[in-house]
Amino acid sequence: MRVHVIGLGGAGGRIADRLAADSDGDRFLQGVNAFDTDAAALDALRSVDESRRYRFGDAAGGGGLDGDLHAARRLGDAHAGELGRAMDDQRPSLAEAFVLVVGLGGGAGAGVAPALAEELTRLYDVPVYAVGILPTPAESEPSEPDSTRATGEGSGERPPDRPLAEKNAARTLDALSDRCAAIFPFDNGRWLRPGETIADARDRLNGVVAERLAALFGAGESDDAASTPQQVLDASDVARAVGDDGEIAAVGHATQAVEPPESESRFGLGLFGSSESAEVDTSAAVSAIETTIRKAARGKNTVEVPEGRADRTLLVVGGPPAWLNREAIADGRRWLADETGSGAILSGDAPVPDGDEVFALVVRSGIDEPARVREIRESIA
Repeated sequence: MRVHVIGLGGAGGRIADRLAADSDGDRFLQGVNAFDTDAAALDALRSVDESRRYRFGDAAGGGGLDGDLHAARRLGDAHAGELGRAMDDQRPSLAEAFVLVVGLGGGAGAGVAPALAEELTRLYDVPVYAVGILPTPAESEPSEPDSTRATGEGSGERPPDRPLAEKNAARTLDALSDRCAAIFPFDNGRWLRPGETIADARDRLNGVVAERLAALFGAGESDDAASTPQQVLDASDVARAVGDDGEIAAVGHATQAVEPPESESRFGLGLFGSSESAEVDTSAAVSAIETTIRKAARGKNTVEVPEGRADRTLLVVGGPPAWLNREAIADGRRWLADETGSGAILSGDAPVPDGDEVFALVVRSGIDEPARVREIRESIA
């Protein structure tokens, strides 16, 4: 499906930049923008073209807002229409959904996101999804005056003082739930390794978010006739899976390296039953598909899925066509239905003729509230 991705604030801009770097030229990325009050943060981006970056809010003086959500909301309300117009050269009317990427604990991005979601909903008859980065508990704790932490470049910097991070996140989650079709939280704390700081992990975590966005929205989007799926995943499938009531959705993803067959038909024996031989052992294909589906479902998701259950589930399986064994995919769907308790499993496939791995993507919506989200909401209770 074709999406227009908008990075808001520092965290959102960096993730949009990573997505642009990793998916440059891919059909699913209909458009990409980065909006911020901080000129320096915008200048630091490398893959979002300069013409796609836009600084708003002259009242901020070209800098950030230091977590002042109230000031950011006022700027968002004042500038939402202006930001909508800043996207016009990328023909946003062609997008099948808009994806707002934002650090929920910050100021500028979190403040403008609800107003921009409302503006895009008013202008276009397509869903607006939010990818919200959850702050870690440590981000709201006061730092010692002389404390330092290592950055990715090897220099030292003080940990950010963000005492309002959790409260900002709680208020922004509530506002986005009212204005977006669905919210995809990413729990930074869940993805940190022992002893690792946000500064240490930033590039890695941005890569994880970008990878999962590309896997979800890029499935089945290809110009190659050999990549035509048997079960095409389109925008309506994603909309049915995640709903339109601002519910939380979790994304699981897993891959397994496989050997490309020495001789493979244009469409792949395992998927379409071509008479041409493809040298893939059936048991190996079945094992690869079962393994990736289970890892995607039970591995580390973008946010915790309590007890693994969900009201609605979407499954996408992709890889070299000869490896996409239809019976294994059907068995995987049945297993996933039992695992999640979902009444129905929506699914699609994503053939990658020249690929060297099988992948599975599992999206669950209508999940019970994750513990970290509950903690954040309780910060303003």
